[in-house]
Amino acid sequence: MKYRSRTEITVLILEAANGGATKTKIMYKSFLSYAQLKEYFSMLIENALIEYEDGTQKYRTTEKGLRLLKIFNQIEELIPNTVNSIPRDPF
Repeated sequence: MKYRSRTEITVLILEAANGGATKTKIMYKSFLSYAQLKEYFSMLIENALIEYEDGTQKYRTTEKGLRLLKIFNQIEELIPNTVNSIPRDPF
């Protein structure tokens, strides 16, 4: 698998959690290890992009997270291939 930016991984997680999903489902859909997923979850929850629902025991993308997805998709439409081909710092 190619190198992915933090933004690309964040978008994959938000898409996977859209409508509600378990940790396992999100982990598999975003191709992350459990340790990586935990790191992203803390950042996403802290920034109110994803929330945990006690009753269903699932994670769900918040309205703020959905807005981020919409903006990301709009940017990708305006500059296709550019988002994925941005040079990234390997460190």
